[in-house]
Amino acid sequence: MPPYKIPKRVKFRREFRRVRDRNATKGNYVAFGDYGLQALEGCWLKSNCIEAGRIAIQRVLKREGKIFIRVFPDKPVSKKPLETRMGKGKADIDYWAARVKPGTMLYELAGVSEARAKEAFMRVAMKMPVRCRFVHRRVSA
Repeated sequence: MPPYKIPKRVKFRREFRRVRDRNATKGNYVAFGDYGLQALEGCWLKSNCIEAGRIAIQRVLKREGKIFIRVFPDKPVSKKPLETRMGKGKADIDYWAARVKPGTMLYELAGVSEARAKEAFMRVAMKMPVRCRFVHRRVSA
């Protein structure tokens, strides 16, 4: 796992699970690029899924355009080993995840045509554990 896909340091090593089923009110529009990939369902997006999406975009675009990753895996998820008895405290961290609410923007692209952006995001959407849609930047009047 690349070192830039986990927090440099955290105040507490382990965290409660906390599930909030609400639509995203922040980070739910295209802010930096021209096109975006929006999650339609909520989930905990693993850091390796985010990285797989980034690589998929780069493979399609080669060195064209600019990629913006709008989610960051800041939630530690712990898991006990198999065949372990109950108790003995909370388990070690298994992976880091990003909290994704329905409507959250996952990736954005700038400097590419709409057809190229759609092709790239179609590849990424196949790798995501949630349904996604392609969105444009809103033009403010």
